[in-house]
Amino acid sequence: MIKRLLPWLVLLLAIIVFMVLRMTRPELAQAEAQERAWLVAVQRAELINATPLLPLYGQVVAPHQLTVTAALPGQIVQRPVSEGQAVAAGTLLVALDDADVAPILAQAQAEVADLQAQIEAEQLRHGNDQRALKSEESILASAQRQLERNQSLLKRNLTSREALDAVTDAYARAELTVSTRQRALGEHPARLASLQARLANAKANLQGIERDAGRARVIAPFDGVITDVQVAAGDRVSKNQALLSLYPRLGLELRARVPEVFVAELQQALNRGEKLQAITGDGRYRFTLQRFAGTGSAAGTEAILVADGPADGLRPGSLLPVTLQRPAQQQVVSVPFSALYGADTLYVVGEDFRLQRLRVERVGEARAGADRNLLVRADKLQPGLRIITTHLPNAMSGLKVDIAGVQSE
Repeated sequence: MIKRLLPWLVLLLAIIVFMVLRMTRPELAQAEAQERAWLVAVQRAELINATPLLPLYGQVVAPHQLTVTAALPGQIVQRPVSEGQAVAAGTLLVALDDADVAPILAQAQAEVADLQAQIEAEQLRHGNDQRALKSEESILASAQRQLERNQSLLKRNLTSREALDAVTDAYARAELTVSTRQRALGEHPARLASLQARLANAKANLQGIERDAGRARVIAPFDGVITDVQVAAGDRVSKNQALLSLYPRLGLELRARVPEVFVAELQQALNRGEKLQAITGDGRYRFTLQRFAGTGSAAGTEAILVADGPADGLRPGSLLPVTLQRPAQQQVVSVPFSALYGADTLYVVGEDFRLQRLRVERVGEARAGADRNLLVRADKLQPGLRIITTHLPNAMSGLKVDIAGVQSE
């Protein structure tokens, strides 16, 4: 009997223990949902006057580069300079052989001398023609008197027909001689003018050859750098063939395309006489904006910047990144790029430690020590506002935040 009741007694005991444990268990604290606050860094808004920067990428050019050409055909006898060599003003660059230059010069001089002699001969002949005309006119007058006398005698049968014909022929010859001499005298001005014109042309040719002969030895007109060498000593060259080039160390230009949105602003600053400088990233080279190109394109207009002083190390054709100073801006705020959301949005922290969206106008970039900051402007951007500089992927108006180093309420 006891063995049959034992399992039921054990089951009853287990139920009693379970009920006691359930009644004596501790009460669980109920979890309450709490809003998460994002930890951010902030910056106090401060209105400043700043100079925006415009990054540009341009090409170095030498606008005053001089190309040396052969003034006369001949052989190169000297070329003491080399590619990339820096030379001083007055340095010999290249020289043609005098043996090639002298014959051309002598030929031009001989042509001038020959025409001068022809003019002198023409003037002498003209003087002789004038003196000869007087004698020939006297002979013609005498022949005319002889003809008239013989005609009168023939009418009186005092001379023969043959005698009259002989006198007539003599008169005709004298008349022809006078006519020829008069024609020669009449043609004298035209012949003299033709010779004088040919002499003027020969003198002009001689002056050109003398000028070219003086250029057979090319001297550097300024301090510069040799480039584009195309000949060597011993080469035979033709007239106007390019030999080498020389560009000055001063006056190198940087030509960079400026977006059209900035062109009007920069041009107005130039018109006001402002000096806008561009500097390379390492600060080694400085350029000053001088003007804009006469034509533009959809991509912008080319700005022309002149190097300040010698730009040793730069070569025409080099590509160079620079940062151009734009006109100074008033009452702007400098913020790091991490503070910007989209193209025109900042978030500020309100008194309740919640984000408030603020639309701003992007003014440009500016230096902040070794870094660059963004310059923005807005009517509601007042001094003292707390601008978050931590970039939150889920930033929105009303989001609760904690400020690093500040205890929220």
